[in-house]
Amino acid sequence: MTRVIFYTASTLNGFLADERNSLDWLFALEPPPPEEYERFLDRVGVLVEGSTTYEWVLAFERLLEEPIKWGALYGDRPTFVFTSRELPVPEGADVRFVSGDVQPVIERLRDAAGSRDIWVVGGGDLAGQFLAAGLLDEIRIAVAPVALAGGAPLLPLRVESDRLTLRSVEQQGQFAVLTYDVVSDDR
Repeated sequence: MTRVIFYTASTLNGFLADERNSLDWLFALEPPPPEEYERFLDRVGVLVEGSTTYEWVLAFERLLEEPIKWGALYGDRPTFVFTSRELPVPEGADVRFVSGDVQPVIERLRDAAGSRDIWVVGGGDLAGQFLAAGLLDEIRIAVAPVALAGGAPLLPLRVESDRLTLRSVEQQGQFAVLTYDVVSDDR
């Protein structure tokens, strides 16, 4: 069964990026073992990103200059980018631009994912839209031992404890990986 999963790294106090939209805080840490990420990615059929996340990945990985790296990062998985602007696409990448509400796009995402999962890469606003629409099944947060004074929030909406059930807590290097199942609104 295809699941919609928001999987991201966060600071202790709930920020995805700092005030300059930088992830320098994240890359100052030793990453978790790569096999954990690879095991997760093996179950993913589609990636979903907001335009800020997509543009950050393009710039950080220099994907327009080195498009061959796209395949190493994502394989042949389609990436859906929610945006209202025209954005560049690395040569050979399967990037599909969509706009508006997440609800009308979910069937396209499920069709593209097949029997695999849909990974909401980021950001928090987009993940919040999936959550508010009742389309998010799981939230997986790799919490880093870092606190920031401000920046992009993990989820910019109120989520009460009755919406999330803690499934697991796991140490991966310096990260505490928290996995929550999202309880549907129609309980």
